Amino acid sequence: MTAFNHRKYSPAPRVPAFNRQWPDRDLESAPIWVSEDLRDGNQALLEPMSVEQKKRFWKQIIRVGIKEVMVGFPSASQPDYDFVRWLIEEDQIPEDVTIAVLVQCREHLIEKTFEALVGVKRAIIHLYNSTSTTQRERVFEMDRDGIINIAVSGAQWVREHAERYPQVDWRFQYSPESFSSTELDFSLAICEAVMDVWQPTPDNKCILNLPNTVEVAGPHHHADQIEYFCQNISRRDSVIISVHTHNDRGGAVAAAELALLAGAERVEGTLLGNGERTGNMDIVTLAMNLYSQGIDPELDLSRPDEIIQVVTECTGITMHPRHPWVGEMVYTAFSGSHQDAIRKSLKKQGDDEPWQVAYLPIDPRDIGRDYQAVIRVNSQSGKGGMAFLLERDYGISLPRWMMLALAPHVQKESERLSGELSSESIRRLLFNTFMREGPLSLVDYRLSRASEEGLSITLEQGGERLALEGSGNGAMSAFMNAWQRHSGQQVGILDYNEHSLGEDSEANAIAFVQLNVDGQRICAVAEDSDTVSASLKAIISGINLCNETTGARDGLTAMADSV
Repeated sequence: MTAFNHRKYSPAPRVPAFNRQWPDRDLESAPIWVSEDLRDGNQALLEPMSVEQKKRFWKQIIRVGIKEVMVGFPSASQPDYDFVRWLIEEDQIPEDVTIAVLVQCREHLIEKTFEALVGVKRAIIHLYNSTSTTQRERVFEMDRDGIINIAVSGAQWVREHAERYPQVDWRFQYSPESFSSTELDFSLAICEAVMDVWQPTPDNKCILNLPNTVEVAGPHHHADQIEYFCQNISRRDSVIISVHTHNDRGGAVAAAELALLAGAERVEGTLLGNGERTGNMDIVTLAMNLYSQGIDPELDLSRPDEIIQVVTECTGITMHPRHPWVGEMVYTAFSGSHQDAIRKSLKKQGDDEPWQVAYLPIDPRDIGRDYQAVIRVNSQSGKGGMAFLLERDYGISLPRWMMLALAPHVQKESERLSGELSSESIRRLLFNTFMREGPLSLVDYRLSRASEEGLSITLEQGGERLALEGSGNGAMSAFMNAWQRHSGQQVGILDYNEHSLGEDSEANAIAFVQLNVDGQRICAVAEDSDTVSASLKAIISGINLCNETTGARDGLTAMADSV
């Protein structure tokens, strides 16, 4: 047997059979959000935040719109104590925001916690002790009654100290820590014992926080635990059920979201998910999940880059570029099929209809991102990506046959560079490949109208001026008539496309032509101040490309003959 032995582990205990309802529910509103960044997040850092960093982080939390904030463990940490005093003495707590502080079930710690809160208008005292089988038997070496006595004593001390400050709007919160690994009947019993002390009412509710302290099973299991608890706790109308999920199995957000379906009303987490081990539940991700389903998250997430900057600089933890919703590359597509679908969907998306764009679950502009990075081109990309970039940045709309012609050149260049191509590089590649301004070039032309279009055109070739005359049912037809009579080359238009360019472009118009020149298919492009000039230059460019190819082929033939 190898060291990687799965038999060392046991599955989480099943939740007793009950009337499960959560799978048939839908979320309709946001929960009460609670930031744990300044406590749970802070204690998980290699270097905990300074008071100054906490002040900066606090302002960001308030700016986002979170109304309940866990600000620290003032009885156990001097920086936390000093920060709480700053909040109160400098009047930094908005009227609609409530701070929370954490404390263990020890009287001297509870007393110091209340001392830290002198002068506060309202606050949540968050009391906790561990309840799981492992903690009871291996850490505390106590039976169930002993653990309940700890919680009850803590609840009594909290109530007694709160009574000394009747002017403060106190709220009490209790967490059976390691709820996720605690027998449900014991979780219920210890919470009932705490409520017997606090005597909550519908007008003065207590908070029962049921933490997924260590994620030991799937999010569906946690939802079952929460709903079972909600169905069996007494005085349900006098209790706010709160959850605090960790990400050990990668399911913190899912566990919190399903817990809301199961009856939870309050969610604790951190901005971008910092926390113990693999982290806390990410408030930004869960809020954006709700937003993408048409539910108001009641948070301002329109400036995610600001959130990212503050979190990164205060915690020293960088964010993954594919972090859900707000990562640098979340709204970026390299895949050809994805790019094509996005480009086509964006063209059809109306301003007054529900968002329906393939591969983009929300409009990136909602959170301050533009379309600049939606489509990026590398060797895995297809035609749609390069077409999107050219149209977005230069107003160049490639016809499909030009997409097909340009795509192999883009892929080859990307493979050569082993990386991404910018829109500028793609534009340069388009014109370097499909435009030739010599040896034949346009000098001047004049159109006259009679029964047919008449064209007088001056060209330059090899330093010599050519004055040609031609006629046809348009300027291009007249030019090909004139050129064939002069050169003997058979030139026909297989496909043609032209359009005007944006005001920011150096040229006003661009033209694409697909020619048959002496039986050879040629794609060409040109731009100029007007569509007629651009079209004539595109044909001339195609003739130059054909002659260039023919010359190279003739040279190879001559070399072969000499050998």
